[in-house]
Amino acid sequence: MGLDFGTTWLLKEKVKINKFVANACGFSIAVVNNFILNKYWTFDNQNPIATEQFVKFLVISIVGLGINSLLLFILLKKIKGNFYLVKMAVIGLVFFWNFSANYLYTFK
Repeated sequence: MGLDFGTTWLLKEKVKINKFVANACGFSIAVVNNFILNKYWTFDNQNPIATEQFVKFLVISIVGLGINSLLLFILLKKIKGNFYLVKMAVIGLVFFWNFSANYLYTFK
C-alpha cells in the first residue's frame, strides 16, 4: 500500500501527472513488488515457473487496476472527497480481490 500510495503522491503532486495516470503508475509499480513478496513470503511458493505465475498475477492485477480506477472515479465523482482518503479506501477494497484471486488461482 505504501509503495502504491507514495508513487501516486509523488507523480501527482511533484511531477504533476494526471491523478488517474499517477494512480495507474503507482498501482503498476506495486504489482511487481507485490508479486515478489507474495510468491516468496506470503505464499512461500517454490514453483520454478515464475514467469507463468507472474502472467497470472499480472492478469489479476490488471483486473484489480480496473476495479481500483473505476471505484476511484465513481467515489470521487459521487462524494467529491479528498483524493488520498478515497484512494486509501479503494486500495483496501481491491486488496481483498487481489489476495483472494491470487490465493485461489496464481499460488494454489
